[in-house]
Amino acid sequence: MDREHVKGAADKAKGAIKEGAGKLSGDKDLEAEGKMDKAKGSAHNVAGNVKDAARDASDALKK
Repeated sequence: MDREHVKGAADKAKGAIKEGAGKLSGDKDLEAEGKMDKAKGSAHNVAGNVKDAARDASDALKK
């Protein structure tokens, strides 16, 4: 697991907590912030997947 995947997992977890807290407290701003953090986490995961694919393709060409 590379740095992008770790960042993605952390942002998703943080976002889920914020979103849940916002729903429980009725704080729409906190809930929206949580959704944004979750989206940011997904973007980090996609970036990590692209890096993994590029690295795999490079490794395949070297063989």
